[in-house]
Amino acid sequence: MSEFRIFETDEFTKKLDKLPKSESGFLRRKLDSYAYPQISSEPFYGKNIKKLRGYTPETWRYRIGSYRVFYVVDISERVVYMLTIDARKDAYR
Repeated sequence: MSEFRIFETDEFTKKLDKLPKSESGFLRRKLDSYAYPQISSEPFYGKNIKKLRGYTPETWRYRIGSYRVFYVVDISERVVYMLTIDARKDAYR
């Protein structure tokens, strides 16, 4: 089974760029070294992955420290769309 490709939406990159440099650097390192390899090989299962209830299309969240990354998966195209990233305190409002 081939891996999924990762696509970062404009909103995702803008939110990541707006964060303080220390936090955005930390998140970028975690995304590149740990989260993206895990999500691209298995986007539905993992220690930090949860499916959100009541969202259409089906939306998933990945936890990185106090931040949450939200994404959707296009199974037919084998692409994971990274939608947004938020601090936990703001993520579920």
